[in-house]
Amino acid sequence: MMSQSVLHDWRDPVLPRSLALWLLSTSAPAPLSAGTLIGRAAIFGIEPAAVRVALGRLVREGMARQPERGVYALGSAAAALHAKARSWMLVEASVRPWAGAWMLVLTHHLGRTDRSRLQRRERALRLTGFAHAGAGTWVRADNLRRSVAELRNELGGLGLEGEAPLLTGCIAEPAPDRSYRALWPVDALEQGYRHWLGEMAASAARVEHMATRDAARETYLLGQSVLRAINSDPLLPAELIDVDLRGRMVEAMKRYNAMALGHWSSIA
Repeated sequence: MMSQSVLHDWRDPVLPRSLALWLLSTSAPAPLSAGTLIGRAAIFGIEPAAVRVALGRLVREGMARQPERGVYALGSAAAALHAKARSWMLVEASVRPWAGAWMLVLTHHLGRTDRSRLQRRERALRLTGFAHAGAGTWVRADNLRRSVAELRNELGGLGLEGEAPLLTGCIAEPAPDRSYRALWPVDALEQGYRHWLGEMAASAARVEHMATRDAARETYLLGQSVLRAINSDPLLPAELIDVDLRGRMVEAMKRYNAMALGHWSSIA
């Protein structure tokens, strides 16, 4: 099974780094001043010094850049993650009917001693729906609409080494086919779809009666949790999961996101 937590408490405190990245991403390509970032972080009780430390680290990592003193924009190192995060509205259009074939990525020859390299590799694979089938083999249903070159570029941008072979249209024998189909926690994923649908409905009713800053805080916290669920979803085909339920969650998030951005746009 995939070792991922489908559900978590969306009310958990937000990290300065995550908030700064989100704010820069939503404003991209326009930059934001440090004052604006600090003011918006104050909504979450984050101190100015913590924001400055987070921004400094993001700049050193290439995740953010400073076009001028005291002004920040999204950096080149964040481009692939930004594109992945922004593609959530189109996830259902990114898949096609499944003919039963699999995509495989082979990583057994790449080594596991470099921990940061290993983490980037596995993050790239999980973010594109691959599950580890053992012995350095990662697999997903071959139901993506994008070309092999497009998927290869996406994987590379997210951190997969170019030396990792990517195989498509693979037909598995009955035994491995059955084991592949069992790699994803389908019940937990579907539970997650229902959970986030309920949470968004309840939150939308609550924020109607909240002050703008309180509404902005709640919609950010819940919205980011739902987006994390969408962007980490393996996009399994209808033969393996309830795709209609998944689609309902995505459509509900579109409505919730529009409402949330309305609250944030009201904050100076």
